[in-house]
Amino acid sequence: MKQDVNKAYIPSKDIPSFNAMIQKSILDNWDRDALTDFKGQTLQYHDVARKIEKVHILFENSGVTKGDKIALCGRNSSQWAVAFLATLTYGAIAVPILHEFNAEQIHNIVNHSEAKLLFVGDHVATIIDPQAMPGLEGIINNPDYSLMVSRTDKLTYAREHLNELYGKKFPKYFRKEHVSYYMEQSPDELALINYTSGTTGFSKGVMIPYRALWSNTDFASHVLGNVIKPGHKVISMLPMAHMYGMAFEFIYEFLGGCHVYYLNRVPSPAIIAQALQEVKPIIVIAVPLIIEKIIRKKVFPKIQNNRMRLLLQMPVISKKVREMICKEVLNAFGGNMYEVIIGGAALNQEVEQFLKKIEFPYTVGYGATECAPIIGYEDWHYFAQGSCGKAAYHMEVEIDSPDPRHIPGEILTRGLNVMLGYFKNPEATAETIDKEGWYHTGDLGTMDEDGNIYINGRSKNMLLGPSGQNIYPEEIEDKLNSMTLVLESIVVQRDTKLVAIVYPDYEEAKNMNFTADDIRNVMEQNRNGLNEMIPAYEKISEIEIREEEFEKTPKRSIKRYLYK
Repeated sequence: MKQDVNKAYIPSKDIPSFNAMIQKSILDNWDRDALTDFKGQTLQYHDVARKIEKVHILFENSGVTKGDKIALCGRNSSQWAVAFLATLTYGAIAVPILHEFNAEQIHNIVNHSEAKLLFVGDHVATIIDPQAMPGLEGIINNPDYSLMVSRTDKLTYAREHLNELYGKKFPKYFRKEHVSYYMEQSPDELALINYTSGTTGFSKGVMIPYRALWSNTDFASHVLGNVIKPGHKVISMLPMAHMYGMAFEFIYEFLGGCHVYYLNRVPSPAIIAQALQEVKPIIVIAVPLIIEKIIRKKVFPKIQNNRMRLLLQMPVISKKVREMICKEVLNAFGGNMYEVIIGGAALNQEVEQFLKKIEFPYTVGYGATECAPIIGYEDWHYFAQGSCGKAAYHMEVEIDSPDPRHIPGEILTRGLNVMLGYFKNPEATAETIDKEGWYHTGDLGTMDEDGNIYINGRSKNMLLGPSGQNIYPEEIEDKLNSMTLVLESIVVQRDTKLVAIVYPDYEEAKNMNFTADDIRNVMEQNRNGLNEMIPAYEKISEIEIREEEFEKTPKRSIKRYLYK
């Protein structure tokens, strides 16, 4: 069963140059604010152009050629954005690396990608070992582009004489007519390599072509172009080295003349809340964890008292109360946004039901690094609760199932967003993209008659029940995560029994003066309550309590393989 209502077939020859779009945005928005480090400096579009030119001069005089790999690893910042834009507009290939990776993981990616230069932020500079990356010709510090390591005389000379070289090239001053960027030769040309993990054996370098960057941007323009205008503000909370944050908190907005704010410190709930109030973004892009924390900590305590419950049950008053609650939640997000777009993982059902009930403008998208990243989306006005939207513009979606509406099957997708393949890994590429161009996501789902996609879980996470039943642990976890004092959980299989591992809300337990025994008693009550809600073959035999938070991936998903 295919759903391609939103598909727009664009022949490759008709896909515009992505770098031409960068150039046009800079020229069209020359005197607008472009990039701001929250509580720090602001770069206007013409400042970005000048800095790009300096990086190009550094590349040219140090021997970087078109097609060379340039790695970038550091917290989100305006300088990170400049280095990324400079890499693409020079014709080099960007290799964004998540700054949360440890030193060994960073070394692995730099070496595997064959990067020639590495741009690093302050934190990363303190943990890496240059000797572990022998192929690098140099390591460059953000924000001032000073040299941490130089292994060639050309690079040393280029950096030491950068201002002089810039002055010779532009003896009067840098003007609009000087902006001239590399235009990719083909939409299928490689733009960047994005790694799904930093761990040897698990890491795959996803090769993203220019057409996928253009297609994701064109999709966003198609669905949000009437809402987001030049001069609007957005906060970059997600890592720019992850395709979700890069595509929809940076690239689309920059190409549209918007003003991007970077939380270039650890984005704690307090900093996020402060930034939302001060910036008042036009749109909020987030993972479920951020949304759920705001709702559970800031909203639920105010409405879960007897008086509010009574008001919500009164037909005449309840609509006004819901409107009042919705306004309060909107204000928590800055009060100026069109919608919250949630992605990266499933939204907790209790939280989603609450958001739907108060008619809060949220939607849940679906994507993968291999699609740079968008696969499914729907505007909040038409979004079906529990789904993750419909096939995105430029994409097709198919469920590999004899009955896609009722029997879950693997979700397949194809279109302009799909990667070229995995770098230096043709075997994994062949296993993931079939001969007809369908990308096999590894996710299990269904699709209704309107084309709404519903995810049941990862096929690799699926467990087998005692009589061959398919058990999707995410569905059990979603129920468990709504129970008392449960902050996070995963369900694993041990022999033939299912065990839930729980990280409790210790902060809440402390507020209630609960002891360790109290927490254990609460979890046993949770186990009994949960088992009454699910089929016999899904029943939980015990709950294990963790004292430390689960280890997470950069997009804040639990690393399940560590706990099996």
